[in-house]
Amino acid sequence: MVQKAKILLVDDRPENLLALEAILSALDQTLVRASSGEEALKALLTDDFAVILLDVQMPGMDGFETAAHIKRRERTRDIPIIFLTAINHGPHHTFRGYAAGAVDYISKPFDPWVLRAKVSVFVELYMKNCQLREQAALLRLQLEGGGGQGGAVKESAGLLAELSARLAAVEEQAEALSKQLDDDSADAAAVATAAHLERKLTGLRRALDALEPGTAGGSPTLPAQN
Repeated sequence: MVQKAKILLVDDRPENLLALEAILSALDQTLVRASSGEEALKALLTDDFAVILLDVQMPGMDGFETAAHIKRRERTRDIPIIFLTAINHGPHHTFRGYAAGAVDYISKPFDPWVLRAKVSVFVELYMKNCQLREQAALLRLQLEGGGGQGGAVKESAGLLAELSARLAAVEEQAEALSKQLDDDSADAAAVATAAHLERKLTGLRRALDALEPGTAGGSPTLPAQN
């Protein structure tokens, strides 16, 4: 059974959290509520999340401050953050969101389909990352315990090839996305999302390449989940 990804919803207004849950329920993932920045940081201490939807305007610790704390923590700094705001102060306000570490910045009222589609991209990336990490860990155990046994080595080589093929498929999709953004009409949010995806795929490819037979340096360290 495939474990569901967790999505953190941060907003001080209960009605907004209800609306987000209604929009994202179709993704069939685990939705976790937080009504303040402090509550969000507490949830991030114990759970791993695929993406965070973070309201900018909150009493006490606002979205920008919360994001700054998230990015300072090694455990959570790579989790994608999508800022949600009911106000729009122009390019400067949007830039502040990206400077705080957001991969996207959406003004309310937003299109439910667009928000769901954007969140699903990060959920899919997170799930593929988890799957690759689990399979790579299994492969590492097989390589360490094979001890020269032909059958184990052959099975490990086959699993490595399957991992590489799956990652190549994701890399191909990312390349196609980047080509679509190679024009001046691409918005900053889309470019930031594509750049984030490219960085994570590069990390996964390096980790997978490190598992190739004969690679020096021992067991690789896989990139952090996000």
